[in-house]
Amino acid sequence: VQLQASGGGLVQAGGSLRLSCAASGRSFVGYAMGWFRQAPGKERVFVAAISWDSTTDYADSVKGRFTISRDYVKNTVYLQMNSLKPEDTAVYYCAAEMIAPKRIAAMNGDYWGQGTLVTVSS
Repeated sequence: VQLQASGGGLVQAGGSLRLSCAASGRSFVGYAMGWFRQAPGKERVFVAAISWDSTTDYADSVKGRFTISRDYVKNTVYLQMNSLKPEDTAVYYCAAEMIAPKRIAAMNGDYWGQGTLVTVSS
């Protein structure tokens, strides 16, 4: 089972990036998929998640700017990040977990991908 995150890079404040997380090795139908991030010197924190029934949840810090989506055919989850701020700079990780839609904000991740670095310059 593998989750492969990609799409990170360097962007100016106010810009956009789209992260992708491709799953392989098994189907994640029935799983919630999520994004977490870890800024330098800080703990990894929840960013966004989408359940098997497309219920979504977001951290307050990204609401209205980030959008999570998933493509079951491609077995891929996306994180569209708009209006990026320097404080969004972090390593972003994707995760998958079998968890109820109403609890996706509390997901811990049964499976994790490697991180992808997002750097937002001011």
